[in-house]
Amino acid sequence: MRKAIQYEYGGPEVLRIIEADRPEPGPGEVLVRVRAASVNFGETKLRTGVAKAGPLPFTLGSDLSGTVEATGPGASRFQPGDEVYGVRFVGTYAEYVAVQEDGLALKPDVLDHVGAAALPVAGLTALAAVEEARCGPGQRILIHAAAGGVGHLAVQLAKEKGAFVLATARAAKHDFLAGLGADEVVDYTTTDFTQAVRDVDVVFDLVGGAYGPRSLDSLRPGGLLLSAVLDPGLDENEAEKRGMRYKWVSLRPTSSELEKLTDLVTRGKLRPHVERTYPLEELTDAHRAADAGRVTGKLVVTV
Repeated sequence: MRKAIQYEYGGPEVLRIIEADRPEPGPGEVLVRVRAASVNFGETKLRTGVAKAGPLPFTLGSDLSGTVEATGPGASRFQPGDEVYGVRFVGTYAEYVAVQEDGLALKPDVLDHVGAAALPVAGLTALAAVEEARCGPGQRILIHAAAGGVGHLAVQLAKEKGAFVLATARAAKHDFLAGLGADEVVDYTTTDFTQAVRDVDVVFDLVGGAYGPRSLDSLRPGGLLLSAVLDPGLDENEAEKRGMRYKWVSLRPTSSELEKLTDLVTRGKLRPHVERTYPLEELTDAHRAADAGRVTGKLVVTV
């Protein structure tokens, strides 16, 4: 089978495509013939070594959509031929991958493999944030990097719960976000969001760094700052000193959580946007596009 591999940390050029033996599913695992896998921002950090995925060499890729090829001992939830999607935190940039069955769910019928591959990691992160925020009618939530992979899904999920959704994004992406349900969008390149947005109940920060402490200025007293980035720029103590709350969001990669996404997609409440697809052989180009940081929605690699 073909798979991506890297023998060193670095830029997109360290990603190589090689021939390798097909894995065998172990206890509780299913072997999936991968049809598509998305590019997540965290994978670019693993590629460069800013975050660690284990000893080199390794294969990146965190989510997938494909077809069950075989099942391992004790795996009983899926049968060969089932179309599934889900999470395996490393290794999905490959034709075949063995995945714990609790990290998978049946693919939503309304999505093809490309759309389904765009959903697991970003969708579960957005879902965890919206649930942590307890979004509902009368609540105001500000989402940074709202047009990105996690952000554009968080906008939809918060709106589905009835919240008033504010977002930051470049002007070229405002119409896109309005179409997803955002009530107000601030162009962060021309406007200081801390002046334009005040007294919100929740900020979901997908930028990090200086955005973390600055976002406290947009919160009401006792408001909640959520982050899902490696460098949130602050911690619970700093937020508490300002009379706010802070929490880092962690996704739950389980079948039951994936099935929540399936239900939302099936009911037309959530849709992943795929900006572009790349064949596996062009994985380096996909990562170059991700590094540029101007992606609307998701980039997906087809296998």
